[in-house]
This record gives sequence, structure tokens and C-alpha cells, in this order.
Amino acid sequence: MKTRHFPLNRKPSDRSCGSTEHTLHRRLFLQGAMAAGVASTGSFSGLFSVPALADVAKKSGKKCILLWLCGAPSQFETWDPKPGTETGGPFQAIETNLPGVKISSLMPQCATIMDKLAVIRSMKTEPGEHFQGIDVLTRGDQPRPPFTRPILGSVIAQQLGQLDSPVPQFVLLDPCPEGNEFKQFKAGNWAGWLGAEYGPIRAGGNYSIPNINRLDEISQVDHADREALRKFLSSKFENDQRSEAAASHNAAFNRVNGLMSCAPLFDLKQLPEKDRQRYGGGAFAQHALQARHLIENGSTFVMVANGMPWDNHVFQHEMHQMLVPELDNVLYQLVSDLEDRGMLQDTLVIAMGEFGRTPWLNEARGRDHYPKAWSLAMAGGGIRGGVVHGATDPLGFEVVEGQVDNRNLFATIFEALGVDPHQEYDLPGLPTFYRVEEDAQPIREILV
Repeated sequence: MKTRHFPLNRKPSDRSCGSTEHTLHRRLFLQGAMAAGVASTGSFSGLFSVPALADVAKKSGKKCILLWLCGAPSQFETWDPKPGTETGGPFQAIETNLPGVKISSLMPQCATIMDKLAVIRSMKTEPGEHFQGIDVLTRGDQPRPPFTRPILGSVIAQQLGQLDSPVPQFVLLDPCPEGNEFKQFKAGNWAGWLGAEYGPIRAGGNYSIPNINRLDEISQVDHADREALRKFLSSKFENDQRSEAAASHNAAFNRVNGLMSCAPLFDLKQLPEKDRQRYGGGAFAQHALQARHLIENGSTFVMVANGMPWDNHVFQHEMHQMLVPELDNVLYQLVSDLEDRGMLQDTLVIAMGEFGRTPWLNEARGRDHYPKAWSLAMAGGGIRGGVVHGATDPLGFEVVEGQVDNRNLFATIFEALGVDPHQEYDLPGLPTFYRVEEDAQPIREILV
């Protein structure tokens, strides 16, 4: 195997005496509940002025940022260049700070932090179409009815997240939160059998969460009264009826109330302008900065999607000449920021799409879908930097060393984050399912 190593007592009838003291105590209790994120519309800084809440929201532990490169980037113009060959394209390969390791000349900034990255050049997966590829590479395996496998972010939120935190544990940042024409991230059963409480909070577009402000004509106490009554009645129905639908409904309400208290986290205008400029003005770049901010303030898993720009069936080289430099800068800024803040050791960063691109160009000078031999990069929590795993042949048609599939990849991700990759799901009445099937092993060479 070609692997290079480099340097988470009143009578029931006496419920109200009608005194102002009784009302005051009741209101103080409700205000305390609101401060806990149950029904607050206060500022995020106010939320964090309560020490217990700050401890919950910012509890240390492993976290993950997934830079999801929708449409699938070319390995030739990123991590596995083949300059001077008939498949390599017009771009050169450049030296990195790892002796003997080269990457595309379109990625000069990442070349300076290759000692922080682990690059896998030997991914080989099956799905060759976007929907199937996205499903497999975000859930870890092909569909196997009747079980709906939860998406990676839901598993990590369930295993490592803090459900009592007002900060959402799984966030999907998408420039088209309503779904673009490809609908690759349309609303669906994200969390599978885990339940709605582990699905993502979906944001994007204007870098803020819309429609979550309390109406002006409703006071905070009245708002809390309404929420307390709703919560009581819904919980009673859930318990009496043993209703999973009611449980999911309650979870959704609780998450909305949490969002009302921490909405400022999603407002990028509160971040220093110099940081926004460093990352770049595009939606993908700004969402990557937002991901760092969310992870820093209590989220456990943030997925940053970027529409579908990497699907370059036309004018491959011209499109990648615009896209790759942005990825290069975003990855460099993100990894550097996490390291400077002392967070890289506990934050896993993954940059990948659903497959790679063909070694050949089609008639429109584009590269088509190619799952047989492709690349991705990882850094941070649990990952050994300065490792290049596997290899493809000189023209990039086949994996020749260190072949890795989606199961090996997910086993590696789980292992890096301290989650048992082979734990069996508790699914009474269903066949046996594991987080990673067939006892697929992680890539030990890239794990710390």
C-alpha cells in the first residue's frame, strides 16, 4: 500500500391566591425558562450570560465540518494531478510542504498546509449519478429498505451533540435552502429512524434564520405561557398515545424555540469584516466562515453545501479555474483558523463530493461522472496530517494502491470522532443494521 507519513402544602383548589407575589414568582419562573432557551427572543450574548447555559452550549468534544462539494470536483485539478499526460489537462502540479508530494497548481494555499491534511487518492465507489452518489456519500451506504439510514450529521449529532443546548447541533448551510433545480438537498427523511430531533436546521441564502421573531403584540411572559401549555398538552398526548409523530412534532417546536434564542449566531454581519473578506465573498466561502462560528459556539456538525457548481460537463477547465481557487482559499482559511483557535485537534474537516470526474473530456470539453478513482481531503480531529493514502495509475483511470470505498471512509470518520463504527442499531422487528456494514475497517494510516 502506498501510504506516506509526514512530519464530545397546597390544596389542588388553591392553585392561585390572586396575589401579586404569586404572579411574580410565576413570571420569574417563566422568565428563567425563557433564558434557558425555551421561549427566549433575547440576544445570544444574553443567553451566554447564564453560566449553566454557556457550559451546555459550548461543551467541549469532537465536532465536524463537512464541506460538501456538490456536483463532484475533478481529482485531476485538485488532489491527484497528472500533468503532461493526455488526461491531465492544462494545469501543472506544484510542490507542497511535504517532500515529494504535489497537488494542482490551482491550490497554492493548500500546498502550504499539506502537513495538516490527509489526502485520499484512492476512493472507489459505485453510484455514478448524483442522487445515488449523494445518498451513499452522505449516509455511508446504499439504501436497504425498510431501514432509512440516517445522514452522517444526524448520527454525529445523536452521538456527540447536546440535545439540551439551544444551539442547533446539526446545521446544513445551503445557498439554496429552498432547494435548487437539482433538488439534491430537498426536504426528506434526513435522520432516518433516529427521529426529527436529529435532523438538520437548514439555513443559507441571506446568512440568517427568517421568521423566528416573537410578534410585538405578544409579551415574553404570554409567549412563555403559550409555549408551556403547548408543551404540556403535546407531551401528555405523546405519552398517552406512545406517538412517535407527536414526539417529532415536540422536538421540532423545541428546536424552533432554541433558534429564537441563538438567531444572532446566523448573522454574519456580527463577525469582523476582515474575516469575511479573508474567506471571500461567495456563498460557499461565507458559509464556511459561518460553519466555523457555529462550531465555535456549540454546534456539533455543520454541513456546508454549494449548490451544484462542480458538475462541469461543459468547459471543465474554465469552470475549475474559477472554482478550485475558492476551495483552496476556504480550506486554507478554515484549517488555519481552527488551528489558531485551538480547535483543530477536536474538529474534523472533510472536503468531498459524491464521486470524481472522468480522465477524458467529452465533446463539450467537460469531464463526466467517475466513481472508479477519485480523491478527497480531511484534516483535524482524529486525523493524522501529512498523509497521502493510496494511488491511481499514471493516467488516473484506476486505483492501483490502497483502494477505499464509502464504508471504509465512514468507518474512518466515525473512528476519528470517537464513535463506534460497528455498533448495531437497536431496531426491534427489523433485520440487523450497523453504522458501517460488513465490518469495513477504517483507514488506520490516516488516524492519529
